[in-house]
Amino acid sequence: MRLTFLGTGTSTGNPEIGCDCEVCRSRDPRDWRTRTSALVETGGRRLLIDCGPDFRWQMLKNHVDHLDGILLTHEHYDHVGGLDDLRPFCREKGMEIYAERNVIEAIKTRLPYVFREHKYPGVPNLIMREIDTRPFEAAGVRVIPIRVMHASLPILGFRIGDMAYLTDIKTLPETEYAKLQGLKVLVLDALRDKPHLSHESVGEALALSARLAPEATYFVHMSHRVGLHAMIERQMPEGVHYAYDGLRIEL
Repeated sequence: MRLTFLGTGTSTGNPEIGCDCEVCRSRDPRDWRTRTSALVETGGRRLLIDCGPDFRWQMLKNHVDHLDGILLTHEHYDHVGGLDDLRPFCREKGMEIYAERNVIEAIKTRLPYVFREHKYPGVPNLIMREIDTRPFEAAGVRVIPIRVMHASLPILGFRIGDMAYLTDIKTLPETEYAKLQGLKVLVLDALRDKPHLSHESVGEALALSARLAPEATYFVHMSHRVGLHAMIERQMPEGVHYAYDGLRIEL
């Protein structure tokens, strides 16, 4: 399996518009973060996790010319804002989108022209596949959904093989820990040092990583307040890393 971190930033991206902090002024490309998304390649299949507003640029930058399916964690704009840009991937056949019912309903409300009986030529052909917390197959790849709490909003993380991807997490219900044993790679939301209403802080992410004890942990969904990548990476314990846009790891 190969995991590519397409984006590792929070909803405002980094640099943040109008900010003049040292992180937003950094010339280190690891500090330039698009909205969080990832590409999983396994068994000859490519699955995208979330499709945010930076999707088009992420595909071009990483030379991705096809996808076999898309997993959506939740309906917030920074995770679904790029769905219209799926047009080039839908010319020969529809693109299967796996999401919970409330997420599907939100997308149909935001993109009504995509789901009309008589569609405007060229709109993306999105095939919505409703999922819940039961395991399912996406393009022949087994996926185990993980219930995650984004403040009071129930969303999904995903386990694929020995990798689990938990973005926008604030808390993890006790019922889900059993699904996350024996991981090689754990991807976790770590927004900033200070506590936040709906995201894990760096300290909270470190505590969850220690409890789950994967071989390696990678943080995503960072804001500019997390600090310069070159400095914060050195402060992490062994086996814990800050991901950055374009990072690829093999499992």
